[in-house]
Amino acid sequence: MSEGGGGGADGDALHVASRLHAFNRFELKYLVPVEQAAQIRDELAERMERDAHSPVGGYGVWSLYYDTPQLRFYWEKIEGLKFRRKLRIRHYGDLDGVTDASPVCVEIKQRVNRVTQKRRITLPYGVARQLCDGRELVPHSAKERAFVEEVLELIVRLNLRPAAITGYQREALVGRDADTGLRVTLDRRVRGRDRDFHFGTRTPENRFTIPPHLAVMEIKVNERTPYWITDLAARRNLNLVRVSKYVQSIEAFGLAPRSVFHIDEADYPPPPSHGQQSAQGAPRKAGAQ
Repeated sequence: MSEGGGGGADGDALHVASRLHAFNRFELKYLVPVEQAAQIRDELAERMERDAHSPVGGYGVWSLYYDTPQLRFYWEKIEGLKFRRKLRIRHYGDLDGVTDASPVCVEIKQRVNRVTQKRRITLPYGVARQLCDGRELVPHSAKERAFVEEVLELIVRLNLRPAAITGYQREALVGRDADTGLRVTLDRRVRGRDRDFHFGTRTPENRFTIPPHLAVMEIKVNERTPYWITDLAARRNLNLVRVSKYVQSIEAFGLAPRSVFHIDEADYPPPPSHGQQSAQGAPRKAGAQ
């Protein structure tokens, strides 16, 4: 799935060079009221194409983030270091039926000044856990060697361990014609958990980590953001935010104090028509999927 779907990795095809991907992008993020999300998607679709791997209604994205016991990666983001990175295992699609053979991506996402860089390898879930949790060198091709060794070195040297799982429903569009480097995603029902870190956990205790009446729109470009995108955001009075789903999860579960980047429902109250339940302030369970 271009960026949005890890693609299939045959567990026996250990020498397929296409398992390894890398790309650089600039990113802008906006908060979008869910009630506007469909309208914005339709407006974007007038100039963009739906990602070929993004079905009607979108697809699930689940990420297991690793961090040090002192949450080094979290604090690097909070402090705004010009070079920072995160390690995660990512699964595309529903979690029902996830097995050790299911394809996942082991990914290093890093920020160098304003540029977001991603490098990842697609592996069977059991092999990815063997690498990241078992801290073992796993079978790889010559082209994959440097990345696999970097992941293992990072895990061992920094004593990385699972810190949080995030999940959301994503719809993706890609640019056409002059905007071929453009990608826009709309992520809703952003939720997660701080325990039960196996993707196959039955009836996990997921909770919303961003208020459910809000979606996150991400603009990803190779160079400049098209004028019509920023015009759309201005016309709809969308809020440009520095949001990290991982940071949001860490703070939502009380693993660190809430920072200035935290999206709090008190600052973004739901529309009155959404009923009274959202205003109660109690944590809301988001369901397994």
